[in-house]
Amino acid sequence: MDATLILIDSDKELARARTLVEKLMTSNAPGDIARLTAQARLIAAYEETKWPRRAPSTAEIIRYLMDQHGLTRADMAPILGTASRVSEVLRGKKGLSMTMVQRLRARFNVSADVLLPAVGGKRAAKRKAA
Repeated sequence: MDATLILIDSDKELARARTLVEKLMTSNAPGDIARLTAQARLIAAYEETKWPRRAPSTAEIIRYLMDQHGLTRADMAPILGTASRVSEVLRGKKGLSMTMVQRLRARFNVSADVLLPAVGGKRAAKRKAA
């Protein structure tokens, strides 16, 4: 096969690069396998630049856990305090206290690390930087 790689700076070139990867996947030639790896890395770099990933918010994590366990907002009141506190947390208006983190951790059997970045806000980031 041709030894050219496609440098990607548009969606049109992304489509061409994906087509090339599909063709290269059927080859067993060492040169094509190396080219496949390089082209896949170029695609990943372009996609990461165009559509960067972001960490989920604490509210999104809690909503996900609720969904996975079939829980309603009312079910979360004993864990987060009151119905209004549940609403505030799920809207992202209020952060989690350490007590809430401990209750969530115990209820859902998740690591506190999943929930702790939201606790302490800027102070937690400053402590990490120090």
